[in-house]
Amino acid sequence: MSDDVTLIVSISLIIIFSPFLAKVFNIPTTPIEIIFGSLLGYIGFIHHSELLDFVAEIGFLYLMFIAGTEIDIKKVLSTPASMMRRIFLYLALLYLFAIVFSYYLNQGKMFMVLLPLISVGLVATLSKEYGKTPWVNLSMTAGGIGEVVSIAVLTLASAALQHGMGYEFIKIIGALLLFIVIILLIFRALQLLFWWFPEVSLALMPHEDNKEQDVRLSMGIFFLLIGAMLYLDLELAFGAFIAGMFIPTFFDHKHELPEKLASYGFGVLVPIFFVHIGSSFSLEALLIPGLVLAALYIAFGMIAMRVLSALVFAKSFGYRNAILMGLSHSMPLTLLIAVATLAYHANSIDKFHYFAFILASLFQVIIVMIGIKAIQKKKVEEVV
Repeated sequence: MSDDVTLIVSISLIIIFSPFLAKVFNIPTTPIEIIFGSLLGYIGFIHHSELLDFVAEIGFLYLMFIAGTEIDIKKVLSTPASMMRRIFLYLALLYLFAIVFSYYLNQGKMFMVLLPLISVGLVATLSKEYGKTPWVNLSMTAGGIGEVVSIAVLTLASAALQHGMGYEFIKIIGALLLFIVIILLIFRALQLLFWWFPEVSLALMPHEDNKEQDVRLSMGIFFLLIGAMLYLDLELAFGAFIAGMFIPTFFDHKHELPEKLASYGFGVLVPIFFVHIGSSFSLEALLIPGLVLAALYIAFGMIAMRVLSALVFAKSFGYRNAILMGLSHSMPLTLLIAVATLAYHANSIDKFHYFAFILASLFQVIIVMIGIKAIQKKKVEEVV
């Protein structure tokens, strides 16, 4: 009982004080939560608990759900064809660099999955800080498509690691394709329904709502798609991400809803996920010879490949905006940790590289945040 009380109190204190420390160090709260989770886990205040594991898993899925709310399918589909070609070229270059980097490091195929991952989770925090600048808008559009690709790759990698490349893997690919077709049909049906009968959208999520009907419906969609993924034996994160995309696509009259959902997630569930990740990282691992250097190699390699690939946008947006966009995609913290954890448990990467990827994800956030701030500050000085 006393251990459980210590666990609850420790997590509560991290959740309360992380934002204050983030302001002091001028970095996102996520690295703070991971670092303190690791420190308190090392001391023994945070220990293994089935309840913590469960809540942390819900926190991760909810984070993917929030990431999905940043993507409006209608806006993505209205993206000019020339821009879509550049986005897919950008993604293709990322995977090409990942293949070259993996062979250069003499690593396995899992590195080709880990290195190109894109997540718009922390891009949303940049949007709040720097506003809807051209590079932020580009980052959200390209990042949304990139995250869909990343999560699809994650789903396939998860199936391959769990079931091998035999019949079960083919069966899961079939289930994934079936799920995508069904989702596209549902999207199209809802699009027609809300176009012909816009009052249905207002009835489901009214402007004047004292029963939190908008949150209830959002949570219903979230858990329904997770249930569907469980039934199909597919990656739950993919279902959570798709669920989030329903919100801005079909209920755009509720402009405040994504922020409302995000405030709840980032206030409670998501921090618990990051604290849990931190507690699973042993500080003694820092003493492993070559670990910090390997993490720095991975961090700088992932940043470099994104910045170089992003130069395909330089002609349209300028070199500075292209570089800023590439930097903004260099913090796939959540997906990187999730896939690294999956790969480690499936014995696809060893403990050394598992710790290296977690450490690299932290280095990336710190390096990128400092880099973006420096470039933005220089831009302001040039304007003045």
